[in-house]
Amino acid sequence: MSTQELFFASARKCLCVGKKSLSVRQSIELAVQVLAVDLGLKPALLYDSNSASAEQVQQYLSSLQTSQLVSKSLLTLDLNGSSLILNPVTVISNLEQALCGSSVAVIDVGHSLEKPIIADPLTAELKSIIQDLLLLLRESEELMEAEKHLYVGEECHQWNLCTVFGLLLGFPVTYWFDQTKSFENCLSMTPLMVTTAAATWQADAAGHKCCLYSFSIPDVLHEETHSNLEYWRLRLQENFQKQNALKDLTVCQMTVTLPSVCL
Repeated sequence: MSTQELFFASARKCLCVGKKSLSVRQSIELAVQVLAVDLGLKPALLYDSNSASAEQVQQYLSSLQTSQLVSKSLLTLDLNGSSLILNPVTVISNLEQALCGSSVAVIDVGHSLEKPIIADPLTAELKSIIQDLLLLLRESEELMEAEKHLYVGEECHQWNLCTVFGLLLGFPVTYWFDQTKSFENCLSMTPLMVTTAAATWQADAAGHKCCLYSFSIPDVLHEETHSNLEYWRLRLQENFQKQNALKDLTVCQMTVTLPSVCL
């Protein structure tokens, strides 16, 4: 079987929900995302292809590792029902940089604000979350290969998962709001600059363009976050040149204004 066929077979075997399996396009998108994580082009992916369970996502990753399609170092993280596949080395490096305040801009989008603002410095709450994640990931390095499935249960109920996902997924900015007051935000009708990075899988003869990153930044904070965005872009381009599994990297931007934004 070809590399592409092995990825498809693992997806069909492990990720079916009822009698429905992933489409060819979904399987390609997922394969490219996992490869990007394995190559260190992105630290993690949040699984959202269908409603497969965390256990199914773990089985999918284990199947890929058994077939030697990705490295044994990748692991899955279950954040109380949300499944991620992580490159622990890349995630740890990114979280350490975020803790130093050098790489990620945290944007406060609390509902009571007239417009989004930069939350600087990191709140004690956010620092505590980053430290908890770092401890969890460092402990995982001592686990046996077959046990590399991490679960964060009740302790993450108080976490702002929107912020946590932004950190884990390697975005140059992440949104924060005080969820003890409201889960709503001030982004309604706020112009947002959406940045998308995409690439093509060398093994895909059809040449589908697959999304590696997609995140937004309020247009009003473009200047304040420019250095974060540029650092992210340059690092992505440098890492992309070190591998040959993916090709044709493109980074595009467009501005959108939405009546409501769900985070």
